[in-house]
Amino acid sequence: MIKKIKLMAAGVFAAALMTAPILMPAVASAQSAPSETLNSGLCQGANLTVTSPGDTSCTTDAGGDTTQKVNDTITWVINIFSIVVGVAAVIMIIIGGLRYIISGGDSGNVTSAKNTILYAIIGLVVVALAQFVVKFVLTKLTGQ
Repeated sequence: MIKKIKLMAAGVFAAALMTAPILMPAVASAQSAPSETLNSGLCQGANLTVTSPGDTSCTTDAGGDTTQKVNDTITWVINIFSIVVGVAAVIMIIIGGLRYIISGGDSGNVTSAKNTILYAIIGLVVVALAQFVVKFVLTKLTGQ
């Protein structure tokens, strides 16, 4: 019984480690600079242009870069898909752990529970690798 609880705890811990980078917010830092320089940097960061050198406002480019918009859309879709699959995999790990605990030593139920946990972890790894593959392909296609 203790061994089963340890295995379930290890599965939940592994799932938490794999999903933690997705759920952590990015850290932002501010810099102190003259308003024109600061505003220029803010405009560039938001993909906007500075109205004029002495002005403190930004404008948007109506046409925009269609390649960047497509990249952003693809990245957004992949991120949403990855979050959904990651959450589903964590839920499946928990279900597999519970099935393992309540299997009562029946070899068929134990094997089924272990397979559930194994396939959920494989799913998490595939989703993590998919993020890298998509970023690599988009970088190579756009040359950015």
